[in-house]
Amino acid sequence: MESNICIKMKFSAALSLLSLTGINAFTPSSFTSTTSVAHRSAASTALSMKYKVAVVGGGPSGACAAEIFAQEKGIDTVLFERKMDNAKPCGGAIPLCMIGEFDIPENTVDRKVRRMKLISPSNVEVDIGDTLQPNEYIGMCRREILDKYLRDRAVSYGAQAIQGLVTSIDVPEDHRKNPEAPYTIHYQEYAEGNSAGVPKTMDVNLIIGADGANSRVAKAMDAGEYNFAIAFQERIKISDDQMKFYEEMAEMYVGDDVSPDFYGWVFPKYDHVGVGTGTVVNRPAIKQYQKAIRDRAGDKIAGGKIIKVEAHPIPEHYRPRRVQGRMALVGDAAGYVTKCSGEGIYFAAKSGRMAAEAIVKLMEGGSRLPTQEEIERTYLRDYDRLYGPTYTVLDILQKVFYSNNGAREAFVELCNSKYVQQVTFDSYLYKRVQGNNPLDDLKLLGDTIGCLIKGYSIAKPDAKYENYVESLKRL
Repeated sequence: MESNICIKMKFSAALSLLSLTGINAFTPSSFTSTTSVAHRSAASTALSMKYKVAVVGGGPSGACAAEIFAQEKGIDTVLFERKMDNAKPCGGAIPLCMIGEFDIPENTVDRKVRRMKLISPSNVEVDIGDTLQPNEYIGMCRREILDKYLRDRAVSYGAQAIQGLVTSIDVPEDHRKNPEAPYTIHYQEYAEGNSAGVPKTMDVNLIIGADGANSRVAKAMDAGEYNFAIAFQERIKISDDQMKFYEEMAEMYVGDDVSPDFYGWVFPKYDHVGVGTGTVVNRPAIKQYQKAIRDRAGDKIAGGKIIKVEAHPIPEHYRPRRVQGRMALVGDAAGYVTKCSGEGIYFAAKSGRMAAEAIVKLMEGGSRLPTQEEIERTYLRDYDRLYGPTYTVLDILQKVFYSNNGAREAFVELCNSKYVQQVTFDSYLYKRVQGNNPLDDLKLLGDTIGCLIKGYSIAKPDAKYENYVESLKRL
């Protein structure tokens, strides 16, 4: 049984590439009854005190965390975001389950993708989507729309949004042992229409780092380094006739010409397409790979106007430390991007919500602050138990199917299987392993071996490159 599930998880994960709680009011601590004026004064102060939580970063992970904290009456919630109209570079694919789970209105979704073309290094095409039900789709979003919706909802619950860039954080030496020791956040606050920031500071009791791969919170807490990919995307405005092809269609290209260890994509947006690629092992050549994906798309995007160029780092694995004292990382800052597919939006939102829910529960109505050990025992343990195996399997799959053109040819051919498509879409759309058919699993294993043998026999050799110094760089 375990091996069957493992096989399905592997191929479910591989085709995930296509994506490519009210809390009671503040309850004061118990105080010994006394007529002392000093004691009455201390009690009065405690009763009026609120703990302050700073969420640094206003993307899905930060907004979903801030929303939970803001609903707790014993907590003041501050949400920092440098640019409230930020359009983060991103493919923008989200699974169907995210729409319901996070109560996201469908008007934040630009396109409902129901068809996908996978194109091999030798330009063999496989069409996918026959197994989808009429009400099923992969959502394609623009991050400036989705992020704003989630951020505005957190503000509507009571979070204070500050348009500011956190530059550094003063961490008290005894922040692990002293539950009341504050953190001091240094930031530049920006007013509307003014490019010059005003330096300010703020003392807070707990910090959620949701500030991406180059996280200042991670730096302050000495979270350690991680390897990263560079993702590059161009938003291209194409003709209305060309957009008709991409109305419900997305494309994914594999081959060492578009990426030596990832894939290239064409994802439809509201009135344009996002065309991009990514790599870890040869980052300096990213523009070369971007030109190749435009060439592979060919006439389908020919004559299009580039309206925006975007690039950003994507973490390749967990941070060595994701919790220190009363600071916790979520989303990209924690390294929650899956290998193989590069999917991060759902896991960002989920990690932000899970971290906040665990911490709010530990704070017992805002009456206490949690310890590092408590946060690790709840948030980290639960997240790793739920998603850790997925990250591990996807890491293995990336090494198997993206290592050379022979394996890429085999991957595309395997995607012809309706069984693979069904299990993959079900697993991606609902984030759970679907079905259990031992006979089909056994057949799939045999097909995999056969496809690998065939793929290696027909594939062109991979181009050689040397990038040893750059590939060792870390964030």
